[in-house]
Amino acid sequence: MPATHLWQAGCNLILVQLSLSIRFGLRFIMASISPPEIMKIRDLVVPFFLIATSLSAANAADSPLAKIPFLDIDGKQTDLGVWNGYVVLIVNVATECGYTSQYEGLERVYQQYKGRGFTVMAFPCNDFGGQEAINEKQIKTFCASNFNVTFPLMGKVGIRSRPHPLFTALTSFSSPYPGPVYWNFSKFLVGRDGNLKARFNSDVEPDSLQMRSAIEKALEAAKR
Repeated sequence: MPATHLWQAGCNLILVQLSLSIRFGLRFIMASISPPEIMKIRDLVVPFFLIATSLSAANAADSPLAKIPFLDIDGKQTDLGVWNGYVVLIVNVATECGYTSQYEGLERVYQQYKGRGFTVMAFPCNDFGGQEAINEKQIKTFCASNFNVTFPLMGKVGIRSRPHPLFTALTSFSSPYPGPVYWNFSKFLVGRDGNLKARFNSDVEPDSLQMRSAIEKALEAAKR
C-alpha cells in the first residue's frame, strides 16, 4: 500500500476515535454548561467534523480500483478515478460472440441511468474463443454501426493471457467477488465509492430485472 494511503488510514482511525470520545464526552457536560459555552464548543467541533468528512471523500477517490490506468478506445490513458462518484458497469466484450447482442441491453441501461451518475465501460478482449480479433478502430465502428453504442469503449485488454491489472484486481482473492472470468460479457458493478458491489456471469442480460435491481441498489446507496 502506498505511504499516502497508510497515512490517510492512520488519520481516519485517529479521527474516528476522537469523534467517539467527543460524542460520549459531550453527553456528560452539555447538561451542566451555559448556552454561550455550548456555542463555543460548537465552533470548535464543527471544523473537526468537516475535516473528517473531506478525508473520507478522498479515500473513496483513492480506492484500489480507481488508480489502475488503462487506455480508452482511442488510445488515451485514463482510469476509474475519472468517473469518481459514478456507478460503473465494467464488461469484457467481443464482436463475434454469441453474447454480442448484449450490446443492445448495455446501451439501454446506459441510457436509462446515465442521468443518475451511471456509466458502462466495455473492455474488448480476444482471450475467449478468439472472438475479438479486430483492432480498436474496427471495434469502435462495429459498435456504432450495429448497436448505436454511445457508452465509453476502452482499448483491448488481456484477461487470461497477460491479464490487465484492473481485471486482476476485480477477480483476485482479495476481491469481494473473486474467481476467474470464464467468458465474454462478464459484468462487474462498481459503486460510487470505487468498490466492487456485484458480479454477473455472461448469461445475465444487461437489462434484466436482476441487473437493474443491482444498479438501482448501487445508485440508491449513494444517497444515504
